Amino acid sequence: MSARFQELDWRQTSLGELTLRKRHDPVVGGEVHEIKLNDEFLMSSMFTVGEVELARLALAAIPRAPLDVVVGGLGLGFTAVTVLENADVGSLLVVDALGEVIEWHQQGLIPAGSVLTADARCRLVHGDFFAMLRSGHGFDPATPGRAFDAIIVDIDHSPRHLLRPGNADFYEPEGLRRLAGLLRPGGVFALWSNDPPDDEFIATLSSVFTDVHAEIVSFPNSLQGKDSTNTVYLAKLT
Repeated sequence: MSARFQELDWRQTSLGELTLRKRHDPVVGGEVHEIKLNDEFLMSSMFTVGEVELARLALAAIPRAPLDVVVGGLGLGFTAVTVLENADVGSLLVVDALGEVIEWHQQGLIPAGSVLTADARCRLVHGDFFAMLRSGHGFDPATPGRAFDAIIVDIDHSPRHLLRPGNADFYEPEGLRRLAGLLRPGGVFALWSNDPPDDEFIATLSSVFTDVHAEIVSFPNSLQGKDSTNTVYLAKLT
């Protein structure tokens, strides 16, 4: 591997080969951390605006405190760290199906890990977010059925581009109703997507939630020499 690249860890997982690497990028003038699954990039610290805005937009929609929050999908930790930066947050559960990623944070191989593991409000939970929702027990192993003020999800690439086919039922009315059942009145479901707003999915959300919209988040893409966009779906129970 080039001296510019450092492979910090490699694991064989149920989803395939998982790699954490660090490299120096002359464009950003510093270190970039990346997580790859097989040949696909799951996360890069070059592009974090969408993950940060996902948390910020979700919490801005809930004018009360303290807030109990779930983040589905740990990745490099940018969404979770942004949640903890909000002083109104009382507790945060971060659920990830890959125990290896949780270990990387706990071992300090990922910079955000030092923030997440040092904050008493935060717990990292090893579990399949979608299976936990289907189980009826919810996301807190210590308190089955516990309700939350915000459930923030960044796992699949979009409602149509999934990491695993078995995740598909989450994006249907029944799956969304299960999730709504774990939200307190006035609570918010927020979802990150790498695709443009999907009118069909917005209609599905609107069949379950009372206040639904999609926010387009734009950010400069130095690799392509132009702006790129993510979508943040926000759905609220009134």
